[in-house]
Amino acid sequence: MRTTPLPGIGVQYDLTTREHRNLSVIAHRDGTRTVSLYRADDPDACAESLHLTGAETASLIDALMPAHHSPSLLHTTDLGLVAERVELSAHSHWNGRLLGETRMRTETGVSIVAVLRRAEARPSPAPDFRLAGGDTLILIGTREGVDAAAEILGRE
Repeated sequence: MRTTPLPGIGVQYDLTTREHRNLSVIAHRDGTRTVSLYRADDPDACAESLHLTGAETASLIDALMPAHHSPSLLHTTDLGLVAERVELSAHSHWNGRLLGETRMRTETGVSIVAVLRRAEARPSPAPDFRLAGGDTLILIGTREGVDAAAEILGRE
């Protein structure tokens, strides 16, 4: 499987099945999914595409693999909270700035519970933690809060 970040949209997952069929899933930031199947005789030509709501996506995920979670969406709960990974661009306004300067919890209600940098993980980073392009921030909050946080973090 190949994963491609789609800034401002979500993440695209591409895979080729054992039968050499190409399948693409775009995990949109709003929780919807677009599933596309490509023609066997022309792997660049889309044969069918479906846009699934969040509820339809959850039902399909439950049917395929009950314990599944995508690499960017880490977990959801019945309390309405999500944990999600957001990558900080090298061109981000926050590259080189202190975590506390983002005012993330105050502005969005979202907590940054860890920062992944290369092969290291920084759990519970303090406000004086200096962010760097390429960092992956682990956010926890409501869907709306995480979306707002991702927009703030994506600011250039």
